[in-house]
Amino acid sequence: MEAGKQHRALEGVRVLDLSRVLAGPWSTQILADLGADVLKVELPGKGDDTRGWGPPFLKLPDGSDDPRESAYYLCANRNKRSAAINLAHPDGAALIRRLAERADIMVENFKVGGLAKYGLDYDSMRAINPRLVYCSITGFGQTGPYADRPGYDFVAQGMGGFMSITGEEHGGPLRAGVAMADISTGMYATVSMLAALRHAERTGEGQHIDISLLDTQIATLANQASNWLVGGVDPVRMGNRHPTVVPYKTFRVKDGEIIIAVGNDGQFRSFCVEMGRPELADDPRFVTGSQRLINRDAIEGIFQDIVADLEGGPLVERLVAINVPAGPVNTIRDIFADPFIAARETVHRFVREDGVEIPAVAFPAKLSATPADYRHRPPRIGENTRELLHEWLVLEDAELAALEAGGAVVQR
Repeated sequence: MEAGKQHRALEGVRVLDLSRVLAGPWSTQILADLGADVLKVELPGKGDDTRGWGPPFLKLPDGSDDPRESAYYLCANRNKRSAAINLAHPDGAALIRRLAERADIMVENFKVGGLAKYGLDYDSMRAINPRLVYCSITGFGQTGPYADRPGYDFVAQGMGGFMSITGEEHGGPLRAGVAMADISTGMYATVSMLAALRHAERTGEGQHIDISLLDTQIATLANQASNWLVGGVDPVRMGNRHPTVVPYKTFRVKDGEIIIAVGNDGQFRSFCVEMGRPELADDPRFVTGSQRLINRDAIEGIFQDIVADLEGGPLVERLVAINVPAGPVNTIRDIFADPFIAARETVHRFVREDGVEIPAVAFPAKLSATPADYRHRPPRIGENTRELLHEWLVLEDAELAALEAGGAVVQR
């Protein structure tokens, strides 16, 4: 390794990415941030579905919108390069097979069986490259009663029980404000691909990863799923209350709302002493977490009365000083103005060749030896077709030109 050169954990790993929208691109962006070479295959002209999911769109130098560069697309596609390849064209499908032969990982989120008609399904790819890790992301899995259904995050949140526990106590079901089924599936997919890659490196044996939004949504019910499986408790919507920890919710203060999250008996006592109500810590109704849960309404009402006339900011500072978890309820604008952002280098800004700036939320984990880096801004459709096919397949100009002329590929 050259002096001063940054190590990349996944240096040399090649990822053939046939996914679009969010779960797949989110997983391949993680791989790319950690150093993998990700070749994003897009349909000529149309590209990733999310390119048009705006406004907002990226602003061009003249102030107009770029209709193929939505903020949604930009959030999940950095550090990749794009090749526009027509899978429906025989030469395009043949190119994908040749690329798969040289790939370590292939990711796709077509409907079950959707790639078989092009000869791009797992069995076909395994025959070409036995060590290939092939990850299929769908709404409901490759098997089971719903395998043939189309699936989106919203549907998975609803079917997976998540919306039944999200929202105000007497309100209707709500989905999360972010596509959490997609994001969680992307993260589980990444973990699974890295585990399969480790196996392939040891044994030379690839494998098929079958992961779905609904499986993942059910898995991420975590303690709420366990409450049902272990105790027969069918959780319900509780607003910002916690099902088993009390007091642990938002409280109204003089200038808005703050979060107070008392997670154990010691924190409860510290709060009571700080607020001038030490007797509450010895009240038999509240002395343990179980008793506070039984007497939830009483203790939450007392807490509300204690904080109602206090300013939120100073109160949060008092509480964190005594190790009681507390914080503001920020807007997105608020958190990006917080000093945390600069201190933790949470935002990375790409500058495109035409001077357009593309901001991105940085990879959140700080790896001391192999940190994430930012080599490529999110690509335009087919921007890198020629260079990728030359690098991966050593195609020369004449063959590339013939593929373009025949409509199998497009170079932006």
